[in-house]
Amino acid sequence: MASDLETSMLVSAAGMRTQGQRVKVIAENLANANSTATTPGGDPYRRKVVTFKNVFDRELKVDLVRVNKVKADQSEFSTVYDPVHPASGPDGYYKKPNVQSLVEMVNMREAQRTYEANVNMVDTARKMMLSMINLLR
Repeated sequence: MASDLETSMLVSAAGMRTQGQRVKVIAENLANANSTATTPGGDPYRRKVVTFKNVFDRELKVDLVRVNKVKADQSEFSTVYDPVHPASGPDGYYKKPNVQSLVEMVNMREAQRTYEANVNMVDTARKMMLSMINLLR
């Protein structure tokens, strides 16, 4: 059985893994913010969103955060009139991805801050363990 400090480190590590996955999805969204369809009238890149869930770890007897799903954001695409664009349909409009770079950057910053908070928690628990070991010498 893990000590309380070890448990707190494992909980933080689960949070770091989850936020790492979230950052990857956000980075994919940003990379595809201007990816239009490859065929006239087709759909462009669709933004992805991460949902989370708590999973009870029976060994540690605590809830750990995990990625529940990475799913497509069903919000509408915006359209742009440009009859010479390769993705334009017969009406001269093409669809742009439903990715808003500013929203993605805010989400990225939030994920980074959460990741950093978990790193700080692991570091604090490690320092406490080392102090305890030094006291026992």
